[in-house]
Amino acid sequence: MPRLHELLRHTRQREGSDLHLATGMEPRCRRHGALEPVPGWPALPAAELESLLREVVSETQWREFTASGDLDFALSLAGVARFRGNFLRQEHGPSAVFRTIPERIATAEELGLPAAVARLAELATGLVLVTGPTGSGKSTTLAAIVDRINRAAARHIVTIEEPVEFLHAPVRSVFSQREVGTDTDSFAAALRGAIRQDADVVLVGELRDLETIALALRAAEMGMLVFGTLHTNSAAKTIDRLIDAFPAEEQAQVRISLSESLAAIVAQLLLPRADGTGRVAAIELLLRTSALPGIIREGNLPMLQTVMQGGRGLGMQLMDDALQALLDAGTVSAREAYLKAHDKSRFERLLESE
Repeated sequence: MPRLHELLRHTRQREGSDLHLATGMEPRCRRHGALEPVPGWPALPAAELESLLREVVSETQWREFTASGDLDFALSLAGVARFRGNFLRQEHGPSAVFRTIPERIATAEELGLPAAVARLAELATGLVLVTGPTGSGKSTTLAAIVDRINRAAARHIVTIEEPVEFLHAPVRSVFSQREVGTDTDSFAAALRGAIRQDADVVLVGELRDLETIALALRAAEMGMLVFGTLHTNSAAKTIDRLIDAFPAEEQAQVRISLSESLAAIVAQLLLPRADGTGRVAAIELLLRTSALPGIIREGNLPMLQTVMQGGRGLGMQLMDDALQALLDAGTVSAREAYLKAHDKSRFERLLESE
């Protein structure tokens, strides 16, 4: 049995989200947002860590890592979990990070997602963006929404990921789960294919370049329900990021396309719970209303705040309001809310009471 499996089992048993391995450092597990050493393991020299890593990948994958200095892949450990692995070469030698992907897909209710986010599974068409920094739970949220579609509707769902993370067992829907680098050359190539493959729902693991963003917009305009992710932390910044990805001479047309296709933006952050039992998501939610297309076409993004405040009855909320609700409920500390807030002054005075 590969020795690395012991470390992965420990990570799962400790309810860790990530395992970090680096040359000259003892293995560390990220638990509830903080890194802690794995007991009983010494610092790993470069040669020993290289041997540890080589045991869990194929010869083809190892050659790719040796040639490029980077490797992304998925690793399944029966009865434990799936892991998203990333190998990298750095100054002192090899390093690696393994992200835990639970074998069972948690429901929206189990994750504590707002009802309005869960209802995104009922959409027939449009572009839904789930955003946030790395490790904020974007993939977990999307998996819950897609699982909800799978159980409620008979659709063809295509997922395009690098690597494939959550594995969906067909219930009412049919799945095509494609891994970039293995099943397809790129996100853009797979997205072009999905347009021709009678897909009803498409999940794009990352909208990382102009071509992929353009194809996602086109697919949504053609009547598909498209889910994608970006590393932004608010609805306004997400819209800006999408439009700024295009050359200046194309941005007016992109605004029109986005105004017609955007259905929702879910921006989320993970914060440590005040009682130390784990982490909780704070979610900003923008939904399509009659006012939204005009705001996007005109570039009047400051008006988004007014729209979201006026749409509370629909489930919309700003990030700072979500943080305030978690703070009022005693779920998170004032310091954590302050650190994540957009308007720091709103939470600054509350620091003195802790």
